[in-house]
Amino acid sequence: MTVFSDLNLDGNTPVRARPAHGEWGPNAVDSTAVRKRHRVYAVIAFVVALAVIVGVGYFWYRVAMGY
Repeated sequence: MTVFSDLNLDGNTPVRARPAHGEWGPNAVDSTAVRKRHRVYAVIAFVVALAVIVGVGYFWYRVAMGY
């Protein structure tokens, strides 16, 4: 019994459920540059969302305290 000899990564998956494969890999996969940009966008979106939540909380705190 050899280990890692089967290069068919789809295994027993039905043909209709398999992803489309290109010549050198799966189709419609983002490039590394696009994935890096998406990581940066996610961090920026998180920081903006956190700032909005803190800002709204501070605003309502000021309203509740009567400042």
